[in-house]
Amino acid sequence: QLLLEESGGGLVQPGGSLRLSCSGSRASLQYVHITWLRQAPGKEREGVSCISSGDSSTDYADSVKGRFTISRDWAKNTVTLQMNSLTPEDTAVYYCAADFSGSRCHMGAYDFDVWGQGTQVTVSS
Repeated sequence: QLLLEESGGGLVQPGGSLRLSCSGSRASLQYVHITWLRQAPGKEREGVSCISSGDSSTDYADSVKGRFTISRDWAKNTVTLQMNSLTPEDTAVYYCAADFSGSRCHMGAYDFDVWGQGTQVTVSS
């Protein structure tokens, strides 16, 4: 059974950058779609970015386009979310989740097979 673990969260000033990693264990991430989601206090969970298996096509929420980049590292069995130009509105718990079905990744807030435990990102001066 695939396990996911996020890392890389922390406190950063507005305009700064963070790099989140979603590491897979017990199974390869090569054949699953991975989505990064976030949930801020008092707000609905939302999809931030996703990367499909196979062709590694990607998708981004409008709020992060041009600032966030998702990518795979096959050798490390990880999916990375590079976050630049962070704002206080990016403050949230960030989760990665795996979807074993379908032909492409999706940006929905639910309907995933495996979840990580989450990592806190706080953007504040």
